[in-house]
Amino acid sequence: MMTYRITLLLAALSLFTAVALGAFGAHGLRQHLDAAMLAVYQTGVQYHFWHGLGLGVVALLLRGDPESRLLRWAAALLLAGIFIFSGSLYVLAISGVKWLGAITPFGGTAFLAAWLLLAVYAYRLPR
Repeated sequence: MMTYRITLLLAALSLFTAVALGAFGAHGLRQHLDAAMLAVYQTGVQYHFWHGLGLGVVALLLRGDPESRLLRWAAALLLAGIFIFSGSLYVLAISGVKWLGAITPFGGTAFLAAWLLLAVYAYRLPR
């Protein structure tokens, strides 16, 4: 179950990983990837960062509303999106396996669903 504590921990670990992978891309891959694949990798890092931060926001919201199914699902979908979207871009850039690009939109769909659930949660808040 995506509790406040677990979600915050996963957000922190996600952001730690985003920093490490960003540094690896900037310093370790620059000489090994062409410009197009480096851009693919950097896109993965960017989305990883933004959605890791979003996961942290959802964690803080869960602290105040630990029973919210909408927030728990949003957290799970953000985490899944990071793995599927960013992860597929990382592997695609490093390996060159093109069919991985077909997986990436599933991660993007998870991101969209997470943000939509957060919007529904916000809409349902008392005025």
